[in-house]
Formats: sequence, structure tokens, C-alpha cells
Amino acid sequence: MSPHRSQLPLPEPDPTGPDAVEQFDIAELGRMLKDQRGSLSLRQAAAEAGVSFSTFTRVEAGAQPDLATFTRLCAWLQVPASRFFTPGVTREISPLDQAITHLHADPRLTGDAASKITSVLRDLYQALAQETAPAKPALACHLRAAPMLRPGVPQRLADLLTDMHTGLERLAEAGDL
Repeated sequence: MSPHRSQLPLPEPDPTGPDAVEQFDIAELGRMLKDQRGSLSLRQAAAEAGVSFSTFTRVEAGAQPDLATFTRLCAWLQVPASRFFTPGVTREISPLDQAITHLHADPRLTGDAASKITSVLRDLYQALAQETAPAKPALACHLRAAPMLRPGVPQRLADLLTDMHTGLERLAEAGDL
């Protein structure tokens, strides 16, 4: 790893553009290395992780590792590499995709084994998953003065607001709103 390369700043992402980049959280990597190392010396931890003592020390202190070192450290930490990236553009990840990501990041599974489990998981999910109705937005009202109200008033007010909400929903469904 070149010392100059680790000091290069990451480009500022444009979270709305088509070329959005992910942010690498080097501080989180360093923190997790320290936590995982625990009472081990830096030399012991580096040997376990399969990286040099000096590289382990620099990364723990906040230097950006090269790709090979990064993947070895992720394997030693037993976390997927994606754990250290913040997407520039967020997208909702389904529970099925999350499970599949965890399978492929598991160092105990070969790529072929993870793919086989993924196939079975997808088939089961398609067979058993049910479509759900979109959740209705809840009506919320924050009453700062609720503790100062007479007993029973907050509940009556909540009932009144719920009735109003129900009436507004009926009007909206009928197209009168």
C-alpha cells in the first residue's frame, strides 16, 4: 500500500446524480479493529488477520487500506465489506436480499454453496410470501400540555381526533375531499 494513496481524499458524492458514489467509513473500520483486537497485541491481531503489523496499525489509526488488506480485515472481523460503505443513493433492500447478502458474506460458505442456499431461499420466499396491503398513515398528535389537562381530557381529545381522521378517510375514499 502506498502511503500517498492512503492520504488521498475521497471524492465528494453527489447523492442525486447518476454517478453517485458510496462513502467509505474508515473510522468505523478502525473502531471495529480495536474492538475485535481486544486484549491481543497489535502483532497478534495482525498475524491472525493475515496482514502486516504496520498495515494493521495504520488502518486501525484511520489510514485507508488497499483492497486485498481490506478484504482480509473484513474476513477477520467476520463482517461483509458493505458494512463500511454508506450509499450515496439509498434504496430499500428487501428482507430476502438482506438474507442473501449475509449468505454470500459468510466466510464458512463457498460461493457455490451460498448460491445453492440462495436458490432454495428464493423459491421458498416466492412460495410462502404474501402480498400486504400498504400501511395506512397513522394520525399522530403531540400534546405538550397533556400532563396539565384534567383527567380524561387527553383520552376524549384522542377519541375526537380519531373520529375526525376516520371521517376524512371516508371523504377521501369517496372522492369528496
